Amino acid sequence: MSIEFHGVFTALVTPFRDGKVDFDVLTSLVERQIAAGVSGLVPVGTTGESPTLDSSEHIAVIEAVVSAASGRVPVIAGTGANATREALELTREAGRVGADAFLQVAPYYNKPSQEGLFAHFSEVARATEKPIVLYSIPSRCGIEIGIDTVRRLAEAFPHVRTIKEAGGTVSRVSDLRAACGESLTILCGDDGLTLPFVACGAAGVVSVASNVAPGVIVRLTHAALEGDFKGAEALQRKYYDLLTEAVFLDGNPVTIKEVMHLAGVLDSPEVRLPLVRTSAKNRDRLRAAIEGLDLA
Repeated sequence: MSIEFHGVFTALVTPFRDGKVDFDVLTSLVERQIAAGVSGLVPVGTTGESPTLDSSEHIAVIEAVVSAASGRVPVIAGTGANATREALELTREAGRVGADAFLQVAPYYNKPSQEGLFAHFSEVARATEKPIVLYSIPSRCGIEIGIDTVRRLAEAFPHVRTIKEAGGTVSRVSDLRAACGESLTILCGDDGLTLPFVACGAAGVVSVASNVAPGVIVRLTHAALEGDFKGAEALQRKYYDLLTEAVFLDGNPVTIKEVMHLAGVLDSPEVRLPLVRTSAKNRDRLRAAIEGLDLA
């Protein structure tokens, strides 16, 4: 499948029931996303609780999303790891079950140098011809993928030309564009920053908030991409609490699962330890944040 990295790509939650992945609910979530017009699906990233899935569950979730999507939208599977051998194995297995592209997060905890990052991503790139989306999120990984490292990878590998940028700094869009030109596609990794990211040259967003309100995020993002910044800003103002507090109040994916539950989109907000459910006090805050919003 040829992929145009443009628009809204939903970072899917992984629904659980009684400690196990609820594949029936997962399939229904995929249908809801596609009906709302998203450009693609991103299972088993941070939002999909990849750190608490074992390897067999990880691949099973990707396979289930691929099956449910049935070629209607691309599936960009989270296959990153802080050990290169594990990232290679996950990428190969995800490719085997039909993933169209791979989201590769910067290796976390062991904090490799930029040369180590280049070597790590190069090994993964050599293992597949499908597109690789780099994922820089220093708040979780302890490091960011440096501008020059992105440039080197884009120059070395024609299928490493997209990055999910989640460093929280709009200036990174301009820095990446200056270093890499138009050959690099930039996707916003923070819902609250989609509008300024697009204004600076990003092509869309990998969204958490679209789990609960995909239609809203599609309208906002496409308004910005089409130059209707006034319309996009109006949606941004109306749904700002959803784009920020409803994603980050108790951390991702704890909060978005709670909001989905409150909105009737998800039967259970269950997460796996060491994550725990949102507190009763914060549930009240979330109810207030989404009260009156059209999340259908």
